[in-house]
Formats: sequence, structure tokens, C-alpha cells
Amino acid sequence: MTAAAVPEPAIRVRGIEKSFKGLHVLRGVDFDVAPGTIFALLGSNGAGKTTLVRILSTLLAADAGTATVNGYDAGAEPAEVRGSISLTGQFAAVDEVLTGRENLVLVARLRHLPEPRAIADELLARFALTEAGNRRASTYSGGMRRRLDIAMSLIGNPPVIFLDEPTTGLDPQARLEVWQTVRQLAGQGTTVLLTTQYLDEAEQLADRIAILHQGIIIQNGTLAELKQLLPPATVEYVEKQPSLEDVFLALVGKELR
Repeated sequence: MTAAAVPEPAIRVRGIEKSFKGLHVLRGVDFDVAPGTIFALLGSNGAGKTTLVRILSTLLAADAGTATVNGYDAGAEPAEVRGSISLTGQFAAVDEVLTGRENLVLVARLRHLPEPRAIADELLARFALTEAGNRRASTYSGGMRRRLDIAMSLIGNPPVIFLDEPTTGLDPQARLEVWQTVRQLAGQGTTVLLTTQYLDEAEQLADRIAILHQGIIIQNGTLAELKQLLPPATVEYVEKQPSLEDVFLALVGKELR
């Protein structure tokens, strides 16, 4: 009996370094991301998360090291990498003058895809935006706008998507909507690299979590593996009280689809 073949990583990073005017932002970063998984890059502001995403998406050249995305070298094959990925930054890139449907149709046409209206309708349905499709994006809530932004980034079915702090500035309900969307992406086979500074976001979403601190990965593992780094907690009976987020969602939230 032969062992099952191990799939190649969707993203492989080895020894990536980057400095800006003598400031060492990345000091030798290494990690792999398995296909169809959610990989969270967790770190505080200034840890180098966005710099690393810019290198992986070919928007910035590394000073040293190598990175491959979907089997392509980010430094030597930038066009092939760009054809394999989509990048969603911290701020939604939607055109607020256009409707949700018009935003999607525009991107599909820019990518020279056939039947752009059908693509738009399918994505509106997929992201629970059909009823809002003919409204201007300026009327959307933060969560709706972010879902539209992610839908736009998926036009062309890229196998790898980078989400750079996608829930920054969103209210609790909008954050949950985005989390649900991210889970759906991975469930359909998309590889997701998520950067975040929110501990609960990484805990809720990620198959693996890498902690980036002062330009290096100081830990990388599953949530269970990371929890084992601390001594066992003392078990005590504590009456659980609802959190403020529980109260907020109970009062103003709606059941997510």
C-alpha cells in the first residue's frame, strides 16, 4: 500500500525579509498554507502583516527569501500569481455611485468574462445580496458593503484569496456576516489567507494560526496546538453571564442566513 500523496501548499513562504529605510519589518518569515484552508496571520499593528500580503500579491518585492502562490513564484512569475489570486484590503473597494449589481458587472467586464450579468446575479445570490442588488452601494451597511467587496474579488474564481483585516471598523453583526462568508469560501475549496489583529477572529475562523511579532513568526499551529503552549487551566465553577456582544446581537441583530 502506498501512502497518499500530500498536496503541494497553496502558499509557501521561505525566509522572506523586507526593510524600509533601515527599519526591518520582516526578518525571515516561513510558513505553508494548505489548499482549501483558512490560514490566519495574527499580529498587532505594525507587525508586518500587510507588508507580507503585498509581497505575496506581487505589489511589493521582498529583499530576500522566496514565496510561491498556487505553484508560481511571486518574484519571478508575477503575472501568473496575479491570475491566481484576489486581494481584499482593509477598506471596501466598491464604487458607491453604482448599484451592487453594476459593481459586479463592471468587474466581470473588465476581466473580459462572458455573461457578466449572469455572473453578477449568481454572486448576489451567493452572498445574500439579491434584494439589494439594484440599490446604490452607498446605501449598504458595513457588512453588506464588505460582502459585496469580497464577491467582487471572487469574479473569475481565483483559487487563493487574501483578506487583509477584512472586519476592521465593522460592528459585531457585520463581523459575523463576514465570518460566515469566509467560512463559505473555504468550504467551497478556496484557500484563504486572513490577516487580523482580533484574537476572536482567528479563533473562530482559522484552521491554522501563525503569530507574527516583530517581523518573525513566533508560533504556528492549530488552535488546539497553540493552547497546549500554556499550562492547564484550573477548573472552577463560574456562572456564565452574557457578554455585551451577546446582548447587542440579541437586541438589534437578525438571524444570519
